[in-house]
Amino acid sequence: MQTSSLFETRTDKTALKMKVLVADLQRRIELLETDIAHEEARTRVQDLAHPTYSILARNLRSRRDNLLATIAILKRQLD
Repeated sequence: MQTSSLFETRTDKTALKMKVLVADLQRRIELLETDIAHEEARTRVQDLAHPTYSILARNLRSRRDNLLATIAILKRQLD
């Protein structure tokens, strides 16, 4: 019985760590979205297809999209 209990405890700890990680990544996404909005307002270009769209905003969007994909993977593992 102790082995099962130990395994469950490790599983619970892993799940908790993953939930904390997801929450942290979601906060980072919020910060990135704020930064994207600020950069788009600063440059006055919100259209990704526009040739003068900010490289910084494009990179921030890419980071945000990667974090969203990571969160989706982590949530699937938690289910």
